[in-house]
Amino acid sequence: MTIDRQTEAEIRRLYFSEHWKKGTIAEQLGLHHDVVDRVVGPHGPSPKDGGPRPSVLDAYQGFVLSTLDLHPTLVATRLYDMIVERGYTGSIRTLRRFVLLNRPAPRHEVYLRIETLAGEQSQIEWAHVGKLRVAGGVRPLYCFVLLLRYSRAIWAELVLEQTTASLVRSLVRAAEYFGGVTHEWLFDNPKSIVAAREGSALRFQTELIELASQLHVALRACRVRKPTDKGGVERAIRYLKTRFFPARTIPSIESGNAALLHFLETVAMQRRHPTQKDRTVGEVFAEEKARLLPLPGATIPTELVTSVPADKTAFVSFDGNRYSVLPEAADRTLRLVATDVEVRLLDEGRVVGQHARSWAKGQVIEASEHRAALLAIKAGARDGKRRDRLRAEVPQVEALMRLWLADGRNVGSLVARTTKLLDLYGARVLAVAVEDLLKKGSHDYGALAILCEQSRARPRPVLPIELGPHVVDRDVIPHDLGSYDDDRE
Repeated sequence: MTIDRQTEAEIRRLYFSEHWKKGTIAEQLGLHHDVVDRVVGPHGPSPKDGGPRPSVLDAYQGFVLSTLDLHPTLVATRLYDMIVERGYTGSIRTLRRFVLLNRPAPRHEVYLRIETLAGEQSQIEWAHVGKLRVAGGVRPLYCFVLLLRYSRAIWAELVLEQTTASLVRSLVRAAEYFGGVTHEWLFDNPKSIVAAREGSALRFQTELIELASQLHVALRACRVRKPTDKGGVERAIRYLKTRFFPARTIPSIESGNAALLHFLETVAMQRRHPTQKDRTVGEVFAEEKARLLPLPGATIPTELVTSVPADKTAFVSFDGNRYSVLPEAADRTLRLVATDVEVRLLDEGRVVGQHARSWAKGQVIEASEHRAALLAIKAGARDGKRRDRLRAEVPQVEALMRLWLADGRNVGSLVARTTKLLDLYGARVLAVAVEDLLKKGSHDYGALAILCEQSRARPRPVLPIELGPHVVDRDVIPHDLGSYDDDRE
């Protein structure tokens, strides 16, 4: 398109003097943009130099790059603080742009799949699977998992602690379940397993070393922060978390472990082996079982044995609860022997306390014979012990005792009489009676005794009895029993 000299001059004026854009000039003058490019082109500004412009960061780029090589994940703000100390006066935005373009790409680890021999290795781990409500609060719920690496057979149980004693118990139960042990146990690095570590040198907990010595098993630990070293048991945990635990309520350890054992035997053992796809895990385990190390004939001890002080009230504290001992063992250091079901306390070999282990929190576990022995020695302590018993078995009675005290009543006498109601009717009936009494706004002992009797004598619903189809429905006709006396004469 040919245009006159005046239009060319106008294009140059608008571009160089008024700084209009080429597209604006073409639109306003009704010209094609190629015409504007041709007119402006030879006389336009030279293109910008493509080289980098000088920057205050230039002198520090080498330091930043070498630091990123050593620490690829170091944040830009930390680098900024480091170069400011060395004289940098620029902005952090300039540094961030440079780091964004020059940060080394993360190095992706390459993994090697290793298949162990039959009976060679077991992998062990705990997994947190929720919480269990207990008296006095909640406890974290863990699942102990042991995987036979060759057959992928799983042993698992629910536990309430991750201690060395709990680990030893679970390892022994797993060995008894499988009928033997592998030549090697592979663990992670928690304190309950690894007592100390310095580089590649480590020291396992004494109780674990003793167990391995009895079973002739080698102890191995993964590299720190390398869960892929025990990828088999990690996949087993994921399998349990997706197949067993979802949408399942666990009201107690006992019921949860019963359900878990049934799942392991009926579902987990029947799944397909990941590498030997024509066989199940149970079939491969039958082959591996012959390669396991046999168990010793003697019973393997798994108790926690430690020393504990008994206080002046003849109680010891253990795992958040208090356990009673005989009065003569008060204010002495005792030997505590604990399993997951029992707590025994010994004084120079003599048993001074034996209780079922409580997994609750803040509970007082007192044997009746210990209370009787203490009351025989300390008659003045009888009232206090009764109050403790009432508070432990019927917590609602605390409010009743406060009302007695505010009314100026003889609290000791009322506590003794209420304890007799507890012995006569039991904790459940007394608790209901105390609740009813408080709701009525009363604290009279006579009314409490009447409510206990009414609660005990309250008629219970009669449940229908359904007889089986083999039972013939007949009317039983009674007869005179006097004939029995006649026959005897």
